[in-house]
Amino acid sequence: MTYETVSENKCFGGTQGVYSHTSQELGCDMKFAVFTPPQAESEPRPVVFWLSGLTCTEENFTVKAGAQRMAAELGLVIVAPDTSPRGDDVPDDADSYDFGKGAGFYVDATREPWSKNYRMYSYVTGELPALIFKHFPARADRQGIMGHSMGGHGALTIALKNPDTYASVSAFSPIVAPSEVPWGQKALSRYLGDDTEAWADYDATRLILAGCRHPSKILIDQGTADNFLEEQLRPELFVDACENGGQHFDLRMQPGYDHSYFFIATFIEDHLRHHAALLDG
Repeated sequence: MTYETVSENKCFGGTQGVYSHTSQELGCDMKFAVFTPPQAESEPRPVVFWLSGLTCTEENFTVKAGAQRMAAELGLVIVAPDTSPRGDDVPDDADSYDFGKGAGFYVDATREPWSKNYRMYSYVTGELPALIFKHFPARADRQGIMGHSMGGHGALTIALKNPDTYASVSAFSPIVAPSEVPWGQKALSRYLGDDTEAWADYDATRLILAGCRHPSKILIDQGTADNFLEEQLRPELFVDACENGGQHFDLRMQPGYDHSYFFIATFIEDHLRHHAALLDG
């Protein structure tokens, strides 16, 4: 439960830091970013965990999303972990951008050789929050979670399975039905095996169909010019499940926006306000 400081910079009256620690869950050293707002100097503040997408690290959101100004205004701590285990001893598929390092898919792998290190679900929901709440001014009773693409998949599945922990959830262009799309089928089959029933626990649409619900309204933004929309993201599957199951949601199809961080930066204020409203108190 110790960590080292990689960098810290003053930002909108708060501090944007990058830190590293040795993860027991993942069996390697990991980096994570934390924005601490100025209000945290006097009291612990609500925290939102951001989960990034394929090929990303903790740096992408920290540098590109432009979240710090609004997080400082709203008094939100934002934690952005890496997307997968790292290091020379961690198994990888060097020929695939969508599997292995940079593509942990926020699951606890059960197949060798991935099961030793690829335990991102337990890392994100257990080990990392424990470190954050011990060392940073974040409130364990006021947690939200959000993410992009593969990270949107992670945010949705984690919130649906842990509604008492995460009071708010949102996503940008999430992979809502990984069991039905190439990205998800490749990752889940190799991390979890060929039994598709084992995939259901990491599939937001299937979780809704199985009866999981989140008490808050789920906010999702999706660009209409996203080149992954029809093959990999398929938000209509999640919409159908939510409408039939009574899960409150707000899917906003944003005309002309793509899959990039320009899209995320455009609407990040809306998402942070969504979280702040639900985490206030």
